[in-house]
Amino acid sequence: MRDNVAWFKSSGVCKVSVRDSNGNELSAGDSVSVIKDLKVKGTSVTLKRGTVIKNIRLTDDEESVECNTDKVKGLVLKTCFLKKA
Repeated sequence: MRDNVAWFKSSGVCKVSVRDSNGNELSAGDSVSVIKDLKVKGTSVTLKRGTVIKNIRLTDDEESVECNTDKVKGLVLKTCFLKKA
């Protein structure tokens, strides 16, 4: 059973389509902007609306992306709060 799952994932058949709040498809390395002020848990930093985040990385989850900002490294943001820049 595990061999079948590994083959299915490696074959590219189950390609994840990550989309922003407007429905535009996102890919690794894209730049996005924040559409709403977001408080970052564990810090006193707030990402303001319009903040541009460059060079995003896609995750296995189609509803989140990994990114870095000037103030916070290693953020995972939901795509419903992002739009393609």
